[in-house]
Parts: sequence; structure tokens; C-alpha cells
Amino acid sequence: MAERVFNVLFLCTGNSARSIMAEAIMNSLGKGKFRAFSAGSHPTGRVNPLALDTLRIAGLSPDGARSKAWDEFAGPDAPTMDFVFTVCDNAAGEVCPVWPGQPMTAHWGVEDPAAFEGTDAERRALFLKVFRMLQNRISVFAALPIASLDRQSLQTRLRDIGRQRDGAG
Repeated sequence: MAERVFNVLFLCTGNSARSIMAEAIMNSLGKGKFRAFSAGSHPTGRVNPLALDTLRIAGLSPDGARSKAWDEFAGPDAPTMDFVFTVCDNAAGEVCPVWPGQPMTAHWGVEDPAAFEGTDAERRALFLKVFRMLQNRISVFAALPIASLDRQSLQTRLRDIGRQRDGAG
């Protein structure tokens, strides 16, 4: 009998960098166990080119990445989410749609590389740093024994992952 695939939604305000990278990381690390999506409360309508470059450098395909509104995942035809993570502080403070199925939620805020102003090399370095933080958090999450944890224990673990300052487990 095949294990259940969990749906995971990563939210950010613009859905142009952090949530896009988190979606790609989760779909790579969690293949067969998780299916990831990303969205924004106020999507920019375009994916940041440095986010796409960072994914390519990491060996992940950016194909299909697009900036979209979180409303897309709140409708009756949307996949039911099991987990919803905010990866930016703005989206964490906003009123989110009601997600069908009462998914587990946590805030995993990381610095916004798209808002950083610096040299091209500094910007690329920050995108890579944020990518690594997300990758570390998602790796810890993907390794959790979800089936053997009660809801409260799982919620505690999800919050603890988000409190990691350096992204390490």
C-alpha cells in the first residue's frame, strides 16, 4: 500500500523568491512523500530571476515556477493542503484564507533576498544563503516521522523548525 502524499503550501507576500524556492526544494526533497505549492497574498506576477538562477545552481528545475495568488489554493477545486508555511513576516501577519481540511500551519520566516539592495554578488550570495536556510528547514521537516506524531507534537516540531535562526536542525 502506497504512503499518502502530503500537500504543502508555502506562502509569502510577493511569491517571487522565498516561497518559489521553498516549493522547488520541497518537491525535490519530498518527492513521493510531499507535493509542494507556493503562492502570495499580493503576488508580483513574476518570479525573481535570481531565485530562478539559485534553483538552477542548486540543480533544481525552475520549470513551471510562477507567481500566483493564494486564492488559487482556497477554492473548492484546489488541492486540500495538509501543511501551510509562511516564509515571510508580512504574510504571517496577514489574514489568510480559510484552508479546507484544517492544515497544520507554522511560520518559517527568512530574510527577503528580493528586497535586498547591494551588488550583484551580494544579492546572489543572499539568495544562496536564504536557499540554504529553506533547504535545511525543509530537510528537517521532510524527515519527521509524521505518521507517528500526534497533532500537538507535530505542531510543536513545525514551530521549532521555524525558530531556527541558522536553518540548521
